[in-house]
Amino acid sequence: MKGKQTPDKPKKLKMFLGVFYAALGMLVVIDFFVPKHPYFPWESYPSFYAVYGFIACVILVLVAKYALRSCVMRDEDYYG
Repeated sequence: MKGKQTPDKPKKLKMFLGVFYAALGMLVVIDFFVPKHPYFPWESYPSFYAVYGFIACVILVLVAKYALRSCVMRDEDYYG
């Protein structure tokens, strides 16, 4: 696999990240021009659902790490 191009190479990774960030920027700009039909007033804020999703994801990770870990964690010699 000598000639295989992988995204691990710095040049390819830099190009991928540039395209990725450009796409994210375009989505943020487009969000200002898309008409919204909010049910609640806070839904009309720009990028509300992106922020809401990010906060929900962080909360899920924290709950899984601190609250649920003690429920599913077993002793080191549980199977042995």
